[in-house]
Amino acid sequence: MKRRHLLAVGAGALAAPSLARAQDKYPERTVRLVVPFAPAGPTDIIGRMVADKMTPVIGQTMIVENKAGGAGVIGANEIKTAKPDGYNLLFATSSTHAILPTAMTKVPYDPIKDFTPISSVCVNPLVLVVHPSMPDTVQGLVELMKKNPGKYSYATSGTGSILHLTSEYFKREVGGMDVVHVPYRGSGPAIQDLLPGNVAWMFETFSTMLQHHKAGKVRILAFAHQKRAAIAPEIPTMIEAGVPGFEAYTFNLFLGPAGTPKNVVDTLDQATRKVMADPATIKFLEDIAAVPTPDTTPERTAKFIQGELNKWAPVIKAAGIKLE
Repeated sequence: MKRRHLLAVGAGALAAPSLARAQDKYPERTVRLVVPFAPAGPTDIIGRMVADKMTPVIGQTMIVENKAGGAGVIGANEIKTAKPDGYNLLFATSSTHAILPTAMTKVPYDPIKDFTPISSVCVNPLVLVVHPSMPDTVQGLVELMKKNPGKYSYATSGTGSILHLTSEYFKREVGGMDVVHVPYRGSGPAIQDLLPGNVAWMFETFSTMLQHHKAGKVRILAFAHQKRAAIAPEIPTMIEAGVPGFEAYTFNLFLGPAGTPKNVVDTLDQATRKVMADPATIKFLEDIAAVPTPDTTPERTAKFIQGELNKWAPVIKAAGIKLE
């Protein structure tokens, strides 16, 4: 009996490392990346590019699945409830993990507890854009708005959007301005009203507005990031334009459901870093004025999310934004 017991223990000891190796092997099949917005938007475009780049690095296909609705809530909630095995990931944004957790009265997930931070891909800084009839500097615009309370209006893609919050943040940082908010159902209609001067200014992504700027249809006054954009280095940052510390952007992160195993996180983290070090990836992002995150780690991703939540919560509360 003793000899049989020793043989069984020995066999178990030999099998244990093999079992561990089998569990550590990831990925073994297609990885699904949920983009919580409709196709063809900035998040979708960046998500598909990164998924294509990740595929050869991880040795399995990474596919993008669009789950639009609720400003990102539907897609985020789907990943919250998915099995934490690394085969279902979220391409998180400022909407899902910086704005909605504070702005929504009943958001169905906790942005920290319900997700596992994996890596950061990029931030997409916004620009302050005006109709050509407006002053050609940020300080000139602020002065005009303050001298004419209630006379001018600004456009956003909707109440509670990153464009709206950035505008509220801007107003607060320059000491307050009495300007009428005109929310639209998306950026497209907002831009269409900015072009003829029906509204005076707005914040928008650089890539969306650059061609209009070059054609003289609008004027980009400043870039809301700490460094100037590589594709338009002549445009100053908001900080250089006289608004200290002002940065505002959308962002894209890889997140898994809470409880995603460490080996999965490590594999995806290392793969993301390889992709973000690729010159072609960097050029793709810089060409749309996005800023790559080459030094990503799970720890920095977690810290980044908390920082963005802390940044936008007081802006949301001061503006009295409540989304159902």
